[in-house]
Amino acid sequence: MSVDSSYGDDDNTDIGIVEQADGSVIIDINPRRVKVSDKPSSHNENLAELVSDSELSWLASWLLEGIEEDDRSRTKWLRDRADGLKLLGFSIEPPRGDAAGGSAPVEGMATVRHPLLAEAVLHFQANARGEMLPADGPCKTEVWGKKTAVMDDLAEELQDAMNYFLTETATEFVPDTDRLLLMTGYSGMSFKKVYKCPIKRRPVSETVDAEHLIVSNTAVDIQSAPRATHVIPMQQTTFKRMVLAGVYRDVDLTPPDAHINPFDAARARMDGVNLNVTRPEDQVYTIYECYCDINLAGFEHKDANGKVTGLPLPYRVTIEKTSRVILDIRRDWKEDDQDCIRKKTFVPFGFVPAFGFYNIGLLQILGNSTLAVTGAWRMLLDAGMFSSFPGWLYAKNGARQVDNNFRVPPGGGMPIEVPAGMKLGDAIMPIPYKAPDPTFIQLIELISSNGQRLGGTADLPTSDGRSDVPVGTMLAAIEQAMKVLDAVHKRLHAAQSRELALIRDLIREDPEALWRGTPNHAGWDAEKVLMALNAYNVVPRSDPNTPSHVHRLMKATALGQVAQAAPPGLFDAKAVVLRLLRMMRIDDVDTLLAAPEAQGQQLDPMAEQANVAREANAAKVQATQQQTQVKLLDIQSRAQTAHDKMQSDLELEKLRIAEHLAVHPNAENELAGMR
Repeated sequence: MSVDSSYGDDDNTDIGIVEQADGSVIIDINPRRVKVSDKPSSHNENLAELVSDSELSWLASWLLEGIEEDDRSRTKWLRDRADGLKLLGFSIEPPRGDAAGGSAPVEGMATVRHPLLAEAVLHFQANARGEMLPADGPCKTEVWGKKTAVMDDLAEELQDAMNYFLTETATEFVPDTDRLLLMTGYSGMSFKKVYKCPIKRRPVSETVDAEHLIVSNTAVDIQSAPRATHVIPMQQTTFKRMVLAGVYRDVDLTPPDAHINPFDAARARMDGVNLNVTRPEDQVYTIYECYCDINLAGFEHKDANGKVTGLPLPYRVTIEKTSRVILDIRRDWKEDDQDCIRKKTFVPFGFVPAFGFYNIGLLQILGNSTLAVTGAWRMLLDAGMFSSFPGWLYAKNGARQVDNNFRVPPGGGMPIEVPAGMKLGDAIMPIPYKAPDPTFIQLIELISSNGQRLGGTADLPTSDGRSDVPVGTMLAAIEQAMKVLDAVHKRLHAAQSRELALIRDLIREDPEALWRGTPNHAGWDAEKVLMALNAYNVVPRSDPNTPSHVHRLMKATALGQVAQAAPPGLFDAKAVVLRLLRMMRIDDVDTLLAAPEAQGQQLDPMAEQANVAREANAAKVQATQQQTQVKLLDIQSRAQTAHDKMQSDLELEKLRIAEHLAVHPNAENELAGMR
């Protein structure tokens, strides 16, 4: 947005002349009168203290008109996000019917919602939190210009100090990021606002929900948007602190009137909270912090020759909505930047880039599927209710009951009056409700499974108990199943990298912020902080190529198999073991390793493993030989036993023949004659 200010040289100017691009001029007989203080301003000074009240009033009205137009342009987007909260099923809904105040045809009809969308959102948040917010801190250090696994003591100290700052000093960082991941998965986009808080006196990275960031409908991205407005609900105490800190002007404001957008109202209803505040001291101000390009009167951009160029410059203008009063105007570029490029304040965290400024999330991806399976679930439950408590058709003159409600409790009975000669079955007949078709149930399962696969909550492929599935094959199958979420993880990693870079730059501007408020800053001073930040970069600890812990474990398994199958000496065994333990997130890895003296006496683990395998094979061969020898000895023993038995039988036969010949002397001659 460009504000072209034309004003006279003094307060006595009666006519304003504005030249147009086509050469024509506009003559204003009542131009805006601007009075700028002659006092020179510092770069970070509140320019609202130097601009006249009339100029501030005109600028406030002009900006508020544009902000309201921007807000109206996203009405449909806000309504869709508000309506989508119902699909999560986080609020308790009583059954429909007249008794519940509804308009359902039958009392007690189901209001259950299918958890397809809720499951996908919670699954995404849990998985992203595990990767973006590990327990040992969200960031690590690396050498500027290249990646390396070698870090000296200063790099490790910087890494520990930054992680302590983000988890212990800036206590809002972890819960804010956790909530950001939930909203990013649900609606597709959230923002982090990185700035130096004047009250906490340190860098702050706070989550800004997309509904609280009003962006011009012509914007392509947040950095090039001609107008971006952060809507800040501010407590009266916080507002007073900002005034005392010299950030806002000390001006009288009208009683605050909270601005509640449709999404905030729907979220409050889901939480069971009433946002309407009756006590005046509890009401909050609605602060518009507008980042825009304006040509501020008295502070125009000038070229090297001192000539006014008319170039709109980036400013941050803060307005209280109800009072329509400008609280501060700050230059929004770095003091040493001759090109006056807008500073980076907001970091967008997106799910899937779409066709406009806002990304799409799981609400847009799974919203229609959730509606479909929710409706189908309700039909099945209602069909079960109708089957258990069916309606009736009865003969008009076949019964003389007081009412037509037939509700018989289990194990109970109810008398029915019918005319003489009429069967009970002829007087009353239950309505033949149709049972759910199996094809309909299959359709529900199909829609649900397709939504789970698209939302990344489907069961990952496994080996089904088989141990011979190659790790590479399994890893490829998992990556194919998580292709969409893998791309989302890369976007989140890049966004967190930009966030940490902004925090790093703010600490470089104020090194004491790293330890301010910390009882023991471990020997840090401004010179040491600057030396560390100039030598090392601060990057996310997450791996952009590993979107989940499942991928990490599979990679560790593959690395172990490759190192085991490689020839001895090709891999550094100790480095491989350390990498595997870190990938598996084993704490205190160094305490698990033997002392260096003991390591020197030990063989290479790979060589030792090969020796163990060779010894096992040799033992197996020796055992086989022993078994063979035992079998041979057994065969020889059996043969010897058979031979001895034959010899014994022969001797017995000879003895028997001799005895026979002794008894029958002529038997030998008879035997010879027979021969």
